Order: sequence, then structure tokens, then C-alpha cells
Amino acid sequence: MKISTWLSTAAATISAALLAACDVAVQEIQPGVTTAAEVKARMGEPGFLHANSDGTVTWEYSRQPSGVHCYMITMGNNQIVAKLEQVLNEANYARVRDGMTRDEVRRLLGAPGSKVVFDNLREDIWEWRIEGIPPTDETFFMVHFDLDSGGVKKTSKRVAMKG
Repeated sequence: MKISTWLSTAAATISAALLAACDVAVQEIQPGVTTAAEVKARMGEPGFLHANSDGTVTWEYSRQPSGVHCYMITMGNNQIVAKLEQVLNEANYARVRDGMTRDEVRRLLGAPGSKVVFDNLREDIWEWRIEGIPPTDETFFMVHFDLDSGGVKKTSKRVAMKG
């Protein structure tokens, strides 16, 4: 086996193990009990911080592009976890509405796994890998933004057969 192939395989294995370890760490987080310092010790630095109107902050932990989860952990003003959500779910996909801004969609679903601009369609498409039904399918949720208005134009799903 070539060294570069071995290194690529090792890196992929380590990345998968780290993602799995982070998701196990999520199971240990308890709203009303776990502190902000404990979350950082278990999960690392959040990928993004969302300021809330009540003065609290929501920490974003996206597993994109390879994973199918995005955890939003809201810290109370006392630096104790107030709320923990896995936001990539059917209820939140249904909340995406025409005209929503990129910031509103990011706050709802977290960072997308990919972003692609189609000038000919006048669309900027954000895509998240999501849990498929059946789990053997690779499933993606997409939000299409209109390049002229900047708002959501539509949503769609795509399934890529594995194997």
C-alpha cells in the first residue's frame, strides 16, 4: 500500500472516530446540569455562535459534510446548558419558507455541507447530508436561494443510492 493511500485511509478513520466520539459526548450533555466549560471540554469549540434575543447564545456543532447531524446547544445566562437540539429533522425542514434569508436558514439548520451557485438558474443551493430512509440511501436536503432577491426560492431533497 502506498504511503499516501495509507495516510488518507488513516485520516478518514480517525475523522470518523472523532465524529463518533463527539456524538457520544452529546449524549452526556444534560440541560440544566452541564456547564459551558464541560461542553467545550467534551465537544471542543463550537463552529458558530448564534446570539439570541434574550441574551443567551446558541453554540452550533455541525457534523457536515460527512455526518448527518447538527447540534444546537443554547447556554443560559448562567453558563449552564438550557437546551440541546439536533436540528436536522423533518420539523425544521418544514419550517424553511420562501423569502427566508441565508442567516435565518443557517440559524435553523446550521452550516450546510456544500454551497453551489448556478448562474444559469439564478440560484445558490445549500445542501445538507441528512438521515435517509432507508439508512442505506445517502439523502440530502437542499435550500435554493434566489440570486436576485437573496431569499429562499424553494427546497428539495435528493437521494443518492449507495453501493
